[in-house]
Amino acid sequence: MTVMRQFVGEVLRARRISEGLTLRDVSARARVSLGYISEVERGQKEPSSELLAALASALEVPLSKVLLDVSSLLEVEEAAEANLASISSIAPSKVSVSAA
Repeated sequence: MTVMRQFVGEVLRARRISEGLTLRDVSARARVSLGYISEVERGQKEPSSELLAALASALEVPLSKVLLDVSSLLEVEEAAEANLASISSIAPSKVSVSAA
C-alpha cells in the first residue's frame, strides 16, 4: 500500500505545477523552507495539519480540496488492493506439473 504521505505529496506537487509555480514561489508564500516542501512533495516527510494549511493557502486551494484529492487517490489504491486480494483468493495455491 502506498503511504498516505506520498499521496499528499503527489497532490501538492500536481497542484503547484498546474498553477505554474516553482518550489521557491510556494516556499515564499507559505513561509516554509524550500527543502522541506520538496521532501513533502516526494513523500519523505509527513506534513502537520498546520503545514498542509499553509501550503494549501500558498497554492490558493482550499485545504478540503487537497484532502479530498488525497482521499480519492487512497480510494483508488484501496480498490486496486481489494481486487488483487480477490484474485489471489481464487487463484490456485499450488500448480502441479506432471512429467510427460
